[in-house]
Amino acid sequence: PAVIEHKHFAPPTTPADPETGHCDPMVAYAYNAEAVEVEVDTETGHVRMTNLICATDVGKAINPLQVDGQIDGALIQAAGYALMENFIEDDGHVLTPNLSTYLIPTVLDIPDKTNNIIIEHPDPRGPWGARGVGEMPYLTLTPAIVAAVHDATGVWIDQFPLTPERVLDALGKVKPS
Repeated sequence: PAVIEHKHFAPPTTPADPETGHCDPMVAYAYNAEAVEVEVDTETGHVRMTNLICATDVGKAINPLQVDGQIDGALIQAAGYALMENFIEDDGHVLTPNLSTYLIPTVLDIPDKTNNIIIEHPDPRGPWGARGVGEMPYLTLTPAIVAAVHDATGVWIDQFPLTPERVLDALGKVKPS
């Protein structure tokens, strides 16, 4: 088999100048944008994603299939964070009673339509032009879902996850018994 050895030495970073704030804190910046369509059941408070578009500038997709899979994984993990994973802690103490009934996304929570757009603008400072991809899709899904719920209902919800109880409360409806 062919063997390749390569070393990448990242350019130096600098802390913020206390007077000007100027700095170079990152080696390669990554960029991401998302749009999501949702259905909101106003009787149960359940929010379901129906269409999800995620555009991520990964610099250079060294392994495009792996990049696409990483984006999918981040999006579903973020969906759990935004819609169902109600992990409760106070002052560093876990108050969630148990993890056996803790909700995480399943195959049924994946939107009907998804479209990952991998944008490649190689970054000269990243290894082989690569930027990060792992967390980028995760960061923007919650605000996209909150905005989509607002578009669907006319109500802003300022706390997440958007559990059915929180959605019904925001809609001014009596919580189900």
